[in-house]
Amino acid sequence: MFYHSIMWGNFIMGESKFDAPVFIKEMYSSTVDPSVTPYFYNDDGSPIYLTDLPSGVEPIAVAETDPQVAIGNEYVVSEIAGVKLTPPYGVETQFGFVDDSVVFKPMWVTRAIAAAFGITFVEKGEAVELSSPSNALSQIEYEYGVFAGHWSPYQNTGQKLLTVECTDLEHHDFPHIFASTDPEFPLVVSVARYWPKRNVVRLADLWVPFGSALYIPPKPDVFGAECIDLHNNRNSARACWGDIRRDSIRTHTLLQPDNAYYYWFWNPKPAVHSNLPKGSKA
Repeated sequence: MFYHSIMWGNFIMGESKFDAPVFIKEMYSSTVDPSVTPYFYNDDGSPIYLTDLPSGVEPIAVAETDPQVAIGNEYVVSEIAGVKLTPPYGVETQFGFVDDSVVFKPMWVTRAIAAAFGITFVEKGEAVELSSPSNALSQIEYEYGVFAGHWSPYQNTGQKLLTVECTDLEHHDFPHIFASTDPEFPLVVSVARYWPKRNVVRLADLWVPFGSALYIPPKPDVFGAECIDLHNNRNSARACWGDIRRDSIRTHTLLQPDNAYYYWFWNPKPAVHSNLPKGSKA
């Protein structure tokens, strides 16, 4: 993905050499052609793509978008502060927020909560039929670090890790699958639902337990849409914050690696992402 390609080297402070923090590493990639393997199957926690499903398995219904459903922390979008074309990658739209900062509400994902953001929750043993205008998809195993969200592609800060995060969300016309495949930590996916005519957005962080996955169908730009569902996975390793030994997770993602067109929505004010309360269970 365009904004997910930065790597960091070692750095030196005084006479001491510190290990560089993990940003995002691509570990392994395999091609997926939905015209040949149209089904995503959660095989006991392993994300695979099949021509035919196992006997007795039927694809679950893809979540329908209901603009009346509103979950997460609500904020007023006071203005569209700017629209910037960034060919050939996509379009950046800058939100204006009244609030000095915004908080993404952390919550364990359920089927209903995922559907509130146009997402289908796929548990072990379940399958979904892919929809995709492109047959050139890839499933990529990534390692995401806790600092992956602390970089801004919008604010002319170069390749610096920042002390704050900005709001950074997207939609696009290829499908995404985010599979939680790290046995120690859940996967975290940031999501939003934006109502342009109402000038309101709802924000949340969905915590996905090990072995489950999220399917986001293609979401092209639709003129006059009542609501727009958005997401970002650069806070994938959020659950590692506070752990002294782990600062990254492994995860699997389905995406279109080349020639994709994105619609980004962002705001420069601090965006707050926090962990779920201790003892909270999926």
